[in-house]
Amino acid sequence: MLTGPGPIGLASFGTIFRRAAFAIAVLIGCQAAHSTDALADADVIRARVEALATADFAAKEAIVTELAAMGDAAAVPALRAFGDGDLQVRKSDGRVVIAVRDGNAYKALDPMTGEELGSVERSQLEKIRVNNNLRRAVRAAVGSLTLLSKDVSIRRKAAESVFKSRDPSALETLDEAIAAEVDGGVRRVMEQARAAAILQTDRPEADKLAAIQVIAARGDQDAKALLSAVAAASEGEVQKKATAAIALMQQSLMMWEAAQNVWYGLSLGSVLLLAAIGLAITFGVMGVINMAHGEMVMIGAYVTFMVQDVIRTSAPWLFDASLVIALPLAFLVAGAIGVAIERGIIRWLYGRPLETLLATWGLSLVLQQAVRSLFGPSNREVGAPSWMSGAFDLGGLTLTYGRVWIIVFALFTFALLLVVLRRTSFGLQMRAVTQNRRMASSMGIRTTWVDALTFGLGSGVAGVAGVALSQIDNVSPNLGQSYIIDSFMVVVFGGVGNLWGTLVGALTLGVVNKFLEPYAGAVLGKILVLVFIILFIQKRPRGMFALKGRAVES
Repeated sequence: MLTGPGPIGLASFGTIFRRAAFAIAVLIGCQAAHSTDALADADVIRARVEALATADFAAKEAIVTELAAMGDAAAVPALRAFGDGDLQVRKSDGRVVIAVRDGNAYKALDPMTGEELGSVERSQLEKIRVNNNLRRAVRAAVGSLTLLSKDVSIRRKAAESVFKSRDPSALETLDEAIAAEVDGGVRRVMEQARAAAILQTDRPEADKLAAIQVIAARGDQDAKALLSAVAAASEGEVQKKATAAIALMQQSLMMWEAAQNVWYGLSLGSVLLLAAIGLAITFGVMGVINMAHGEMVMIGAYVTFMVQDVIRTSAPWLFDASLVIALPLAFLVAGAIGVAIERGIIRWLYGRPLETLLATWGLSLVLQQAVRSLFGPSNREVGAPSWMSGAFDLGGLTLTYGRVWIIVFALFTFALLLVVLRRTSFGLQMRAVTQNRRMASSMGIRTTWVDALTFGLGSGVAGVAGVALSQIDNVSPNLGQSYIIDSFMVVVFGGVGNLWGTLVGALTLGVVNKFLEPYAGAVLGKILVLVFIILFIQKRPRGMFALKGRAVES
């Protein structure tokens, strides 16, 4: 039989209940105390920010140092606005606000909460003056305040900020942040910032030598500049160690600089590949000198603009997918226009290269003017999705996500075209018509439609290239003209009609251009490349990779 608790059980439950009630009361009290302390800290920070309005420069610097010492990130927005010259006094009530330009007026924000306080005319605001010394102090304060943020990216930026400011007052905060840091990469940057700050103090020589070793391991231009300043201002073992580290860093930097130029060259080569690969089909396979090829690139870029414009107004949540949506649309639109051009103009001009050149050049002018009439002559904005924004470091290289994705996309497009030409019936028919038109026709291949679809394929690929180029160049009616000459050079140099030649030619010319530019300049560098290609085709008229085709046979 079940029985209830006896007297001892009831006493136990009463004790547990009293203890639980006491614990809850303590927690509530602690929370209330914490809230009271937080409000008190906020009031102190607001009072110090308000004091910036009437203080002289020396007092302002003391206030900035005091705010940094409090360790509360709530002061960061006000300090940043102060350093940028946006912290101002509203004359109507003497209140300190953050003033953000809003058209012809300014929008006033609360420096602590960011709350909007209404619109203010410029004449009703008085800027709180700031000088270079204060800006340096603000950068150091903001850096130290954000070192303990919960956001990894904010902590990294804060550590970089302290490294550049080299402020010794941030050492205590840095030591605390390093001890608590769990991310290895951020901890390394914090240690570098700590070393940079130590070199600005009067600490023992052993500490400075250890700091020099940490800075030297960083190995970039900022580290070199810092050690150069240390070597110039020091003597003895510190100067020798800094000078030796600079010499080693110089060799490493030269190697990384060469690697960076190769990367830039591959990046440029991928752009040239995208612009030229469609031309390799129309010019190389069909023997048509299509001067309107650049306008197919332009059309692809404007399709991207229209897709993003519709998404911005109707479905902004789809913006990150805008390029994925634009790719097939650009291919279809540019490809359809290419088929129409072949059916309406090109098919009457086969075997007459001069007339084809003049006709397509005139067509390019018509297409440019049509785009000007529809969209206007000014540049159009095409945004970058979040997954193409930003950059990352790889050793001593700085790689932007946008360029990485364009290289990947260029190689994917190249591989897909190879599959189409080698593994599909359409590719088989295209190669058959290229090698022997009469035999292909006698075997039942409709050569006229193969011509039209081949031209459409080349134009469609150019439209796809326009989607990629919209991320790195201005979208304007003149976009295609920037790449048409380079595209012809790539196709001729690589070998007319050979896709592998186009790939090698684009990457080679891209790398060569980037190594010539620092010495000869962009314009003279291109001229030298053109001279090289002219001399090269004197020796190998068919380019690096010769291909048999209609153009060769004729």
